[in-house]
Formats: sequence, structure tokens, C-alpha cells
Amino acid sequence: MGNLATIEVKAFVPARDFELSKQFYQDLGFDMAWSSDALAYFCHGDSAFLLQNAYVKEHADNFMMHLLVEDVEAWWQHVQAQGIAAKYGMKIDPPEDRSWGLRDFAFIDPTGVLWRIGADIPAKTE
Repeated sequence: MGNLATIEVKAFVPARDFELSKQFYQDLGFDMAWSSDALAYFCHGDSAFLLQNAYVKEHADNFMMHLLVEDVEAWWQHVQAQGIAAKYGMKIDPPEDRSWGLRDFAFIDPTGVLWRIGADIPAKTE
């Protein structure tokens, strides 16, 4: 069998208002590496996605992204410091421990995409 090694996988995240979404993701902490009329490439560390200048309500309403981070509290503080909730008119609850082994917080971006930013909960030692 040949070389089946992968390099990366990227989601194509929809944008109802492309310019607003580009600003949102920059405010959130992603770097916009490049942008064209159709796509924008966002990255932060080893994580990346493509923001597409396209919107289908049924697709966006069922689209979810999960960002696994080392320090969810630091991300939470960054989101608070940037005033993301007030600037974009959204509700963002503080991080909570989840039954699936993550501590995370969730929000819906300006297009309707659900994002969860979270960190693994360390295993308890007894």
C-alpha cells in the first residue's frame, strides 16, 4: 500500500456576511493568512479553517466547529477582553465541565455556526 500519511484537514466554514465574519474570526484570535473574494484562510497555531463567502441557511444552522486548546480559561479571558459577546450581539456562557471529558464554552458565530472551545479535563487520580 502507498503512503497514506495525511497533512491536515480543514473545514469550509460558511459566511452569511463575509466581511463581518472575517472580522469576527480575527477578533476571536485567528490570523487571516490570506483572503480572496471567495475564501479566507484562518489559522492559529496548528489549527486552521477556510471561511467561504457562501451561505446556505440549512447548512450553516447545522454546522459545528470544535477547537481543542491547552488552556480554555485563557481563551475565555481573551473572548471577554475582546468584548466579543457585546460587539457581535451574542450570548457566551463561561466554561463548564462536560460529561464527555472536556471543559468548554460555546457560542454561535454571526452566520449561525456553533463553536465549542475547550480543553481536556485531566483524569482524576485517586
